[in-house]
Amino acid sequence: MSRSERRALGELFGELTSANRARLRARAFELARQRFSGSEEHQLLAWLEDAVKLSLPPAEPHSQTVIGEARFSPGLGCLERITQGIHETQRQLDICVFTITDDRITREILEAKRRGVEVRVISDNDKSLDRGSDIERIEAAGVAVRIDTTEHHMHHKFAIFDRSLLLTGSYNWTRSAAEFNAENIVMTNHPGLVSSFTRVFDELWVDLAQ
Repeated sequence: MSRSERRALGELFGELTSANRARLRARAFELARQRFSGSEEHQLLAWLEDAVKLSLPPAEPHSQTVIGEARFSPGLGCLERITQGIHETQRQLDICVFTITDDRITREILEAKRRGVEVRVISDNDKSLDRGSDIERIEAAGVAVRIDTTEHHMHHKFAIFDRSLLLTGSYNWTRSAAEFNAENIVMTNHPGLVSSFTRVFDELWVDLAQ
């Protein structure tokens, strides 16, 4: 990259919002992947993109005031809070769950992808091929998905919205969790908790690419 190109890009990035910078960065890597056809080149680009993301600081919290909210099931409280969080996400959505079978959640995930949100999903191989699992449908729609194929379970259940809001709890993203199970979720923008879960997600994302 020439000095003039570097200067011009620096001025451009300086004028962009963090959301637009994330979209432009993702688009740049997408164009690079289209240019190269070799699997080794694609692996290198994936590694480089992950390294860039790990080097970025978490986004600022939605508010300077720390908030916390709990929902419980059976009932629609947990489901509604999950779909609301996805619906309000503007730039990046990271989901790490054992399984997804509730079509109401899947629709919101796919809608987020359609409106330009960068969506990443981590799930477990033992559940991804179950009847009713929406993981293949989500991946087929262009969402970045990585699956834990080890003999052990990827049993996390959390999501991070715009790297500034965390949702976690026992709640499985299934219809039975909403209709029958005693489950819970907690939503918080606590900076320390958001940072810890973001770090774990990013580490899993890199590990599962290998």
